[in-house]
Amino acid sequence: MTGKLLARLLDPAKSGLYRVAAPEAVLDAARDPRVRLARIALSPGAGKAEMLAAIARALDFPDWFGANWDALEDCLTDLAWSPAEAHVLLVEGAGEARADDLRTLEDVLAAAAAFWAARGRAFFAVFVGGPARLAALHRERQ
Repeated sequence: MTGKLLARLLDPAKSGLYRVAAPEAVLDAARDPRVRLARIALSPGAGKAEMLAAIARALDFPDWFGANWDALEDCLTDLAWSPAEAHVLLVEGAGEARADDLRTLEDVLAAAAAFWAARGRAFFAVFVGGPARLAALHRERQ
């Protein structure tokens, strides 16, 4: 499975938002040096401020990061400093986050994925236990 999942994560045309039931397969595939994995842990009830801070820490954003949705999109679409072929944001704990902030986060991540896909670079936001409205990243073994 790792080979197929890795190939998917390296394919810019597949960039987008997805869900998985458990993180293990993604973590295994992301061991490949062409993939930059950012693991983002959110606590129950997380809102905008915590989401932005967690992403900024995971991706080591610069000090000038403005901690708002527009600044997040700016930073996510300026990954020139990262030589990785693919970026994977693995978001854990989002199921208990504030719904309105989660939807805004999804919108920003989807915009970043579309931006990078149009430029031939893979970008994935993968939600562990994510909402059913998101497609499954891969077929998981039972």
